[in-house]
Amino acid sequence: MTKVSKEMSPEQVRDSKIYLDWSLTQEEYELIVATIDRLPNFTETGIFSGMWSEHVSYKKSKPILRKFWSQNERVLQGPGEGAGILDIGDGQAVVFKAESHNHPSFVEPYEGAATGIGGILRDIFSMGAQPIAALDSLRFGELNNPRTRHLVDGIIAGIAGYGNAIGIPTVGGEIAFDDVYAGNPLVNVMAVGLMEKTAMQVGQAKGVGNSVIYVGAKTGRDGINGASFASAEFSSAHESDRSAVQVGDPFLEKLVMDTTLQAVREYADIIVGIQDMGAAGLLSSSSEMASKAGQGMTLNLDLVPQRETNMTPYELMLSESQERMLFVVKRGEEQAIIDLFETNDLDAVIIGEVTDNEQFILEFDGEIVADVPIDFLTHAPKQDLPMAVPARIKELSSKQYLPDMSDLKKTVLSLIAQPTIASKAALFRHFDSMVRADTVIKPGGDAALIRVRGTQKALAMTTDVNARYLYLDPLKGAQMAVAEAARNIVATGALPIGITDGLNFGSPDNPEVYYELDQAVSGINIMAKQLNTPIISGNVSLYNETDGRAIYPTPMIGMVGLLEDVTKATTIDFKNAGDIIYLIGETEASFNGSEIQKMQTGSIGGQLFDIDPTAELKSQRLVLEGIDQKLFASVHDLSEGGLIVSLLESSFAGNLSFQVTTNWLSHYLFSETPSRFLVSVPADKMSYFEELGGQYVTKLGLVTSDDDWQITTATETLAVSRAETKKIYQESISWQLKA
Repeated sequence: MTKVSKEMSPEQVRDSKIYLDWSLTQEEYELIVATIDRLPNFTETGIFSGMWSEHVSYKKSKPILRKFWSQNERVLQGPGEGAGILDIGDGQAVVFKAESHNHPSFVEPYEGAATGIGGILRDIFSMGAQPIAALDSLRFGELNNPRTRHLVDGIIAGIAGYGNAIGIPTVGGEIAFDDVYAGNPLVNVMAVGLMEKTAMQVGQAKGVGNSVIYVGAKTGRDGINGASFASAEFSSAHESDRSAVQVGDPFLEKLVMDTTLQAVREYADIIVGIQDMGAAGLLSSSSEMASKAGQGMTLNLDLVPQRETNMTPYELMLSESQERMLFVVKRGEEQAIIDLFETNDLDAVIIGEVTDNEQFILEFDGEIVADVPIDFLTHAPKQDLPMAVPARIKELSSKQYLPDMSDLKKTVLSLIAQPTIASKAALFRHFDSMVRADTVIKPGGDAALIRVRGTQKALAMTTDVNARYLYLDPLKGAQMAVAEAARNIVATGALPIGITDGLNFGSPDNPEVYYELDQAVSGINIMAKQLNTPIISGNVSLYNETDGRAIYPTPMIGMVGLLEDVTKATTIDFKNAGDIIYLIGETEASFNGSEIQKMQTGSIGGQLFDIDPTAELKSQRLVLEGIDQKLFASVHDLSEGGLIVSLLESSFAGNLSFQVTTNWLSHYLFSETPSRFLVSVPADKMSYFEELGGQYVTKLGLVTSDDDWQITTATETLAVSRAETKKIYQESISWQLKA
């Protein structure tokens, strides 16, 4: 990296090309020069590098993201603000958003993951909502890799440490393991909040002369230009930049959260806008607030609260120190906000004002250190990049993999020990899922369920994606991710109502990766429209690759559902011996990209099996109708590992066994055909359910209290100790982490 003085002149900036280290291209630098009609100084060059990074501007992904379907009858706020908002009736709204902290978590696992939680919670309460839950979606390399085990320990501890301390329950999520993530783990976090619709806030700086107030923690040198850091690839030949990773303080965050929400309750009439200082810190929050309102802004950086000495304008603007917010408040009314924050031992300082000149002006030490057009700064030149169908997809065989069934018992026991299948309780037990006392369904089910206080309603929430499917077919795989998320919501009895996403991909400069992104967005749209679940917020994380090796395309789907009557909430566990077990949906030979293919061959391949959006909706509607009529003792969706895994998970959760008979060949037990549910029905409701489901449901057998579970296929009968099987399922990840 080029070594520079903090006082580098505009000419030295030009000659040293320091901007290339900050991820500005030569063409972008020349465009800046031409537009402002002079050489940008060091600070100006730095702020353009932050605002024009992919992580902030989405300059490469936005042409694709514009295709997202984001409007229906529930949407109160779609993409473009801190989080999306949906109407849930009775004057209430649910607020939710997903965010990634992939690069920081690889460099500093604990702090990277912890500050990811802190940032996503600020997105929620900046909208005026009380956060009620957090979820995660994690990807790691294989557990036989010592570096992966270190990352798992640090990242789980970071999420737990921050979430538990701030008092927001971590209620759900999903974790998978594949070698492609060894050099680039994924740490996606989602937060959900509740609010009265009348309390909605937006991040806009309207009103000439209104004051810009900095609140929260002091600014330090942690996370300097982290947005550019997050917009670059890793290389094993160079040490990653630890200075780009922030350090969080959950106890301070709780003070900021509680005080912000109090300000919204008590002073909504004088608050013009609120925004979290997230990626690119003070720079992005201030410039975006003004640009969205069609205004300008002037800031005096001498007034910014600092915890370190001799900080430069570049550092003050691009620091990503945590626990900071920006308020815009009506002129003359500032003292009420300042007093409120100072009462809680938090900084609250007027650092600037809204102007009408559409310029972004920074003053420091009596001089103007930046003066640039604000819309130019906040709107990076978009790039329509070339696309190409990945060569691997062109070459995929249409033939479905045929699993080896020479030893069915060994196959089942090996499958449930696979880290992606095995119980994650050893990991999520670190999370406090019950704080706030509103959690109805805890981690370990299909989706979490949170009670809406003072009502009969509850909110279901989940995160899902099977990246192996997308590797084989990004269009169909993305549809399956949305469908799987919706099935998890439906399995609790809730109606899916909206989506947030975390789009994790490799370098968009690779035409094959850009094709994957485009196809994934199209696939999400197809299924979202079918299910009436608009995409109201999200995050893009690109350049997830090391030494040119990209991760699988991994568009995490975060979904929220609404259950009108919490007494109808349904869980995955078998409840009573004698209940009848049914399969909803059709089963086909769906093995390419499956868990059993990966386990038996060490890789995945072949064309991905199909998904039928109509069949998906039919299955979900049948389950919702059955839950509404209280026909089911348990409901569980089928996903990775197929029917056998769902049967065992329902068995383990309820400490009951099963006797199942099917005319299938044994390998169909492991099929991953989508659009299927496993349900158990009390015997006295069997006839009614069979009439309701018709040919779309298949009777499999009975829930039993036996010590063994038993399954009979067209070729063999297998009986295995439930205790033996459950021990493997529950302890496999702990064994591998200690290996």
